[in-house]
Amino acid sequence: MKIKKELLMAILESAKEAYPYEFIALLSGEKGMISELIFLPSISGEESAIIRLDMLPLGVKVYGTVHSHPLPCCEPSEEDFFLFTKFGRVHIIVCYPFTMRDWKCYDSKGEEIEIEVV
Repeated sequence: MKIKKELLMAILESAKEAYPYEFIALLSGEKGMISELIFLPSISGEESAIIRLDMLPLGVKVYGTVHSHPLPCCEPSEEDFFLFTKFGRVHIIVCYPFTMRDWKCYDSKGEEIEIEVV
């Protein structure tokens, strides 16, 4: 799996704009390349973000989720692990201060994985 550098930078900027609240979106793209964000109605707070997955249009390719943590820790919470098992196979968490070093990727089991930035 790969992610476009420009998209990762846009994710980090979105997290900065949402700070001190969490930011959440879905990851999409084609042929193993994450190249788009899908924004659905969501509720964000300082400790959580909830996305309305029931609002996802039919036929949209979704690889997984991305969300931010307003603290300098990219480790998944119990709620994150639950989301990972229910939806998608790639999950990115970006954390404060939202630089190119402040993100991690997880699989649907919550295990850290590497994805290539291109």
